[in-house]
This record gives sequence, C-alpha cells and structure tokens, in this order.
Amino acid sequence: MAPIADFLLANIPFPPLPHYLTHYVPGVTPLSTPTSVVTALITYLAVVFGLREVMKSQKPQKLQFLFQAHNIILSIGSGILLVLMVEEVAPILFKGGLFYAICHDDAWTERLEFYYMINYYIKYVELLDTVFLAMKKKPLAFLHVFHHSATALLCFTQLNGRTSVSWVPITLNLTVHVLMYYYYFATAGGARIWWKKYLTSMQIIQFVIDLVAVYFGTYSYFVATYALGKLPALGTCAGTEGAAVFGCALLTSYLGLFINFYIQTYKKPVGKGTKVTANGNGIAHVNGSAKKE
Repeated sequence: MAPIADFLLANIPFPPLPHYLTHYVPGVTPLSTPTSVVTALITYLAVVFGLREVMKSQKPQKLQFLFQAHNIILSIGSGILLVLMVEEVAPILFKGGLFYAICHDDAWTERLEFYYMINYYIKYVELLDTVFLAMKKKPLAFLHVFHHSATALLCFTQLNGRTSVSWVPITLNLTVHVLMYYYYFATAGGARIWWKKYLTSMQIIQFVIDLVAVYFGTYSYFVATYALGKLPALGTCAGTEGAAVFGCALLTSYLGLFINFYIQTYKKPVGKGTKVTANGNGIAHVNGSAKKE
C-alpha cells in the first residue's frame, strides 16, 4: 500500500508516459548511456568554467528571484520524493527485514525504480547551482563541482547496476537536501539561520551511514559469490559488481572531502582580523578563500 502515491495518481491528471520514461531502459531512457552521461557532464563543466571566464569582465549578477525559486523547488521536490520513497520502502522493511530490504532482488520495485529515475534527473537540475555561482562571480570550489558532477554519475551507475541498497543513500540525501535547499532559499532572502554548521555534520553522518550500508552489501555479495563458507555472510546482495565498487569508492571520497571541509571551515583557527562568512549557496569565505558545503 502506498496511499500518497495512489492519491497523487488518482487526483492529478498526469499525461500518459511511454514505458521508457516510467521504467529504466538502458539505451532508450534519456541519459541512460555512458556516452550521453559523459557528454552532459563535460557540457556542464565547459559551461560553468566558460561562464567564469566571461564573467571576469562583467558585473556580478544577483539573480535573487531565480536563485530562490530554484532552491525552494528543490527543497519541496526533495521532500515529496522522500515521502513517496519512505512509504514504498517501509512495507518492504516491515515484511522482509533490513537485510531483505537492502539486498534482495525484490526490493527493487517498479515504483522505487521510477523514484530513482526522478532522483537521477534532479541531479542534473542541481547542476544549475554552479551556474548561479559563476553568474554571481563566486569561487568554484573543487568540492562543489566534483560533488555535483560525480553524484549524477553515481546515480547513473546504480540504476544500471540495479543495486537494491540504493534507497539508503537516496533517502538520506533527500532528507539533507530538504533542509539544505531551504537554507539556501531562506538566507538568500536575508534570513539569519543558526544551524548552517549542522548541515555539514548531517552530511558527514549521512555518508557514514551510507558507507555502512553499501560496504555491508558489497561484502555480502563478494563473500556469497567468491568465498561462500570461508567467511560469515547472510547471503548475496543484488546489484552488479561494478556498481557496488564504484559506489563504495565514491562515497568514501565524499566522506573524506566533507570531513576536510568541516575541519577547514569550523575547526581551523582563524587569524586575527579575519572573518568567516557564508553566502546563500553554502560558500564559506576566509579572506577570499572558499569552500563548498
């Protein structure tokens, strides 16, 4: 039972969609091939760094209305998608248990696949964050650019690999994004919000939980496939080897990068006369240097 999803389907006149837009069909669904994904991400990098060069001779653009609209849409959209995913995952957890929900093939339902697709496409919408930074003449920190582009690639690999554990990092990420994009929206309008520091803490906790889940699933798969009887395991885990290894590696890099950001921003001593500030897109400035949250 998914009462909210059923209510939306029954009461909102959605246009009929072809199968490849409601189900992930590699090579047919938009942005479902390595070539299309790499092309999109290269285009993203070319646009933002090209804009940065163009803006060197221009005045910074405020773009407050567009920036706030972008962020509140992402905050609300993340919240709706989170609720839909939770009501789909909860019965799976209740009936089958945690291992089943993380690792069983049947934990990859049609509706979850559709939600994973929506989450994947949202990652391309989020790339506009960097366009706003370039137009505002804000620094393009490595963490910001890398995180945005790599996360789109991560979602692509997990859709292709059909990793049943995907709901764990996605629901946690959506939870953080509800708050994070609201923070950007509010501070762009002049609000003073005291809990900015805790957003970074939430992101770090998110990646720790992610890694426990994905390393557990990857361990279970490899032990059940290659070392059954030699090491303890509850059973195999759904998903391809490439998707599992890539997910583990990338999420590990995220954890390291966000811990480093936290240390540099909140723990590193600030010299006399310097001031740490933050704009509406999570950039912490110390005498002109910048880090992306």
